Amino acid sequence: MKTFDKAKWSRFALLVMGGGTIYKLANLKDVFYVPMQEHLGLSNTEIGMLLSINSIVATALFVVGGYLADRFQTRNVIALGLVGSGAIGLYMSTFPGYNQLLILFAMLAVCSDCLFWPALLKSVRALGDSKEQGRMFGFLEGGRGVVDTLVAFSALGIFVAMGSGMGGFRAAIITYSLIDVAIGVLLFFLLGKNAAARSEAGEVPAAAAKKPHVLDALKQIAKMPQLWLVSATVFMVYIVYVGLTYFIPYLSHVYGLPVALVGVFGIINQYGLKIAGGPLGGYLADKKVGSASRYLGLAFFALIPVMAIIILMPQGETFRIVAMAACLLFSLIVFTMRGVFWAPMDEVGIPEEISGTAFGVACLIGYAPGMFGFLIYGAILDANPGAAGYHLVFMIMGALAVLGGTVAMGLARMAKRNKALAAVSA
Repeated sequence: MKTFDKAKWSRFALLVMGGGTIYKLANLKDVFYVPMQEHLGLSNTEIGMLLSINSIVATALFVVGGYLADRFQTRNVIALGLVGSGAIGLYMSTFPGYNQLLILFAMLAVCSDCLFWPALLKSVRALGDSKEQGRMFGFLEGGRGVVDTLVAFSALGIFVAMGSGMGGFRAAIITYSLIDVAIGVLLFFLLGKNAAARSEAGEVPAAAAKKPHVLDALKQIAKMPQLWLVSATVFMVYIVYVGLTYFIPYLSHVYGLPVALVGVFGIINQYGLKIAGGPLGGYLADKKVGSASRYLGLAFFALIPVMAIIILMPQGETFRIVAMAACLLFSLIVFTMRGVFWAPMDEVGIPEEISGTAFGVACLIGYAPGMFGFLIYGAILDANPGAAGYHLVFMIMGALAVLGGTVAMGLARMAKRNKALAAVSA
């Protein structure tokens, strides 16, 4: 293996470690949805509000984060985000009240979505050439799934070992927090050792490369319709992804899964499927379909019959395993989409020198469903108790998949035109 390749993949592995740890605290609901209700005294709507506040702050700061990614070394920005997130989690482990939790979830967004995420996306894009984008982002999602799963199972194991009660829940939060701090410190020192490997990864002094002014970059981006279509496609994937959270309480309340098994399902559903879904999506997009944007359109349409099965499935413990399998299949398809939904940035020709700001703008739009999706879904469930509320949420997700497929196919046509123009000008 060439020296550069070793540096490339070692940096990639470190970035995956950070990407797989920083969102645990803001997404406690993935594994500990029921304990959040029991030990923090939160309703579905209140949990939705915490997630919405987190997403509102994140969305407001994505462009700022993109600008920081273009201006500063990523090791500083990424490490600060991770260590800050861990410090917030340690305070969260004291079980503050709902109003304080609103502030903490907002602060977690600053650490993860402003400081960390745009810098991570810029770095990953720079590590691969135009033929590797689907696989690089797919491996990022898959690698995050590995780290996600290991960390989440560790926290769940501690939770169960301590009796699955309040003490166990507190210990799980502390575990997430300490891991964030440790990975942040590790990334700061180890990324610094590879400082000379590649400037585009953000590991050279800011003065070593010409950095565009944020206003100039925004003006340039505003004239790129392809960026807005990429953003809309990510938006549609994400609003469907938000609904995956509700498979967890659905299986518990409608199919009678015990709390510990619900936790295991939550880890597999939200984290474990990244391991297979991310790389699988990258492989299918690059090798089979030949276009990440076209793959996204096909995957959207594949979601529709699976959701029909979930909604029409008979209720009760007898059908527990079949219901779990259908939910996991739906989630797997979504995670293949999440693995590649940033790859079209390269397909449609977004200039690399402003990619940090471009990612920030695209994140602002693409992740916007986090501001309102959880709140709306949670309110629907509170207003419609039982299976009827879940089925209503799932029908909305199915309708959104139809719309998302239409948007993604439009993006695929634009990517095809861009490729043709690039071939002519070459």
